[in-house]
Amino acid sequence: MGNKNSGRPGGNPDIRKYAFKTDRKESLTKQMNVRVAPSMLEKLQAQENWHEFVRQAIEKALAEVEEEKNIKSA
Repeated sequence: MGNKNSGRPGGNPDIRKYAFKTDRKESLTKQMNVRVAPSMLEKLQAQENWHEFVRQAIEKALAEVEEEKNIKSA
């Protein structure tokens, strides 16, 4: 059993109301590590919401590669 500081016995019955939710089409459940030069990291972190900035840059680059692939196969 828990102790005095372990919270409500049985847990929070309304936990789903307070759970993390996303409005994204696909949830962000995977991680990726990339090595970059210190100066590049500094520039990235200077961006407002830099994590989202990186996600969008990767998405844009992937779309460009896909577009080039489609043009070559046409």
